[in-house]
Order: sequence, then structure tokens, then C-alpha cells
Amino acid sequence: IGPAGAAAIGVGAGLIGGFMLNQGARAEQRVDQVRERRREFSQDGVTVIHEPGRTIVRDGEGVFIRHDETARFRELGGDFRTERRGNELVSFYDRPGGVRVITITDENGQLLRRIRRYPDGREVVLIDNSFRPRARTFEEQIVVLPPPEVAIPRERYIVDAEDAPPEMIYEALTAPPVQRPPRRYTLDEVRYSPTVRAYTRSVDVNTINFDAGSWEVKPDQVGRLDTIAAALGRAITANPNEVFLIEGHTDATGTDVDNLSLSDRRAQSVAAILTQNYNIPPENLTTQGYGEQYLKVQTQGPSRENRRVTLRRVTELLNQQNTQAPQQ
Repeated sequence: IGPAGAAAIGVGAGLIGGFMLNQGARAEQRVDQVRERRREFSQDGVTVIHEPGRTIVRDGEGVFIRHDETARFRELGGDFRTERRGNELVSFYDRPGGVRVITITDENGQLLRRIRRYPDGREVVLIDNSFRPRARTFEEQIVVLPPPEVAIPRERYIVDAEDAPPEMIYEALTAPPVQRPPRRYTLDEVRYSPTVRAYTRSVDVNTINFDAGSWEVKPDQVGRLDTIAAALGRAITANPNEVFLIEGHTDATGTDVDNLSLSDRRAQSVAAILTQNYNIPPENLTTQGYGEQYLKVQTQGPSRENRRVTLRRVTELLNQQNTQAPQQ
């Protein structure tokens, strides 16, 4: 995305929450249903597309998606509220047991901080994007690093959940980066920089079969997340400050806009199931869709293998000091 596109993102993203709330709740599970509800306009030579819960921007250099950072918490039900404090929006989500999750975004919907507050008043900052000046252009959020030195077998670096034993999955989701990163990064830098994410191991959740054009995890597929959920729960019990990125992917059929929206929703769908069905704390998860950018199988045709989600531990990328559980 070029500078004009980056400027348009700010305009579009500010409408995310309001747009979704004004449209009312619907049970869409397919991208063709969302397509019918898009609103599109042009600004400074770029195209801005609003759809429920997301803003997509396209210019001559690429396409970019941003989602509502509080939607996943709001859709879980329970006690959720948002208030404006100056130029920031502060959202509160109360989990059972008296834990409060606080999400702070700027006026354009960009995540600034995510905090867990315990009943005794202690706070842990899980995600903090405020330690660096706000990026003026999208390009400033893309970090290019040299490839890391990977001294482990490929099947332990990129783990296929369908074939891997539970201990290998757990190892991949708790291991430190394969090489120490040069510095800490904002969440957006991690999301938009493939060379930064390459410093971590990943688990391809290829046990779930998404239908083409759909982000629904059907009831008979939910149980296929058992091993993933067990590994996440075990990791978070050992260190409550862990942060895991869930990446959504599509095959190469469909438009770039449809695929970005679809992949982002697949990631969010899996995150919601991990919380609702397996009690994985929602604040330990973050999501991002990548469309068809990272095909597992190099084909331009339909491919179930490419319709997947990927998990990776990004704790030490976000905060190299945030790797120990809080003192009791």
C-alpha cells in the first residue's frame, strides 16, 4: 500500500465499529453474503471498501485489510462496554473469575494496548504498540530482516497439525524464536512483516476443512482443534502472558478483496471457537488474514490444503521482556 492508500486506511478504519453495529447482527458464514453489504468509495486514487467489521483499502501497490479489534470480545457475549477517553476508545470485557480485559484503540481503530487486569488490581500489558511513534505510512510498518538461521528440521519449524504428535505441536507453540530478533516489534509490524514472523515456528491447522468461500467451522470439525487447544491451554497455564497470532489463509480462487476478507474471518472464527469451546482466554489470541499470499500448495485452482489457519507464538516478538508469568 502506498502513502495515499495508507492515508485512506485512517479514514476508513474509523468507521469499522460503528458500521458493524449499525448494520445489526447477522449470522453470515460465507463471503458472498458479506459482498452484498459492502460499501465502496474512492479517495486520492485509492479504493476504500467498508464491510461489516472490516475496512479494505486497495491502491496501485496492493490491498490491505484491518478489522475491528474489539469484535471478537463483543461477540463472546457477557459484560462488554466501550467508552471514549479523549482521542482513544477504551473497551472493557469481563471474563469469569473477575479478570477484566482492556483494549485501547486510537480514533481510527488501530490497536494501542491490550491489558489484563486481575481482581486484586494487578495489570499485565499483553500487547503494547505505543512504544514506537505511530507509523505515517503503511510501508513504515513493514520490517525487512535477513532470513533467520533455522537449525531444526523443517517439520519442526513448520508443523502440520494433522500429522504431528501433540508434543511436537506444544513444542512449536512454546519455543523461543529460532533466532533472537534484533528488537521488539509492534503487533502491526509482526502482522505485516513476513520476514519478522519467519523468526518463529508455526503450526498449520490443516485438520479443519473449510468449504470454498466460507469461514464456518462446522460442528463435526470443532473436535479437530482438541490437540491445538490442549497445547495452547498448557502454554498459557505455564505463562499467562503468552500471545499467539492466528493467521487465516485461502486458496487462489476468488478476488483479492474476497480472499482477504474470507481469510481474516477464518482466523477470527477459529479464535472464537478456541475461547467458547476450550476456554482459551481471548486476550492471549490475535488474528490476521492474508488471503492467498501464502499458498501451501502452489496451485491457482481450488485447494482445501490452502484453506487453512496457522498459529504461531509471537510473545517475544512483541515484548522480549514479557516472557514470564506475573508474580503472585
